[in-house]
Amino acid sequence: MQLIAHLNFNGNCEEAFNLYAQALGGKIQSINRYSEAPSGPDVPPEWSNKIMHVTLVAGDQTLMGCDAPPSHYHAPAGITVTIQLNDVASTERVYNAMTEGAKITMPLQQTFWSPRFGMFTDRFGIPWMINCAQAAQQSA
Repeated sequence: MQLIAHLNFNGNCEEAFNLYAQALGGKIQSINRYSEAPSGPDVPPEWSNKIMHVTLVAGDQTLMGCDAPPSHYHAPAGITVTIQLNDVASTERVYNAMTEGAKITMPLQQTFWSPRFGMFTDRFGIPWMINCAQAAQQSA
């Protein structure tokens, strides 16, 4: 079993997933547009080139998304996507790439549980947390 986050956007899914692919070192595996739907999409004509479904793979993780039709879009509430990394340099690199134009909730910093942790809502309205795993402490 896999649990996969699926993010809804209000018309800027392609821009968001291009950023996520670059920032996370991933690759967009598939992308389908509303214009490709065999039954014809129930979206305005200017939405025909918007994303009906996209899949991004980064390492062994998958992230999916779409441009929700205008009548079905709701801003995210009650969720946060978390990125867990294992070293400070990677955590800082991903944080810096993902936070361009973002609303910073908690700047990337050391905490009692992590050498680096931060929170932000990206410029597409998606809330994120980023956490660097604490190195295992060696017993004396």
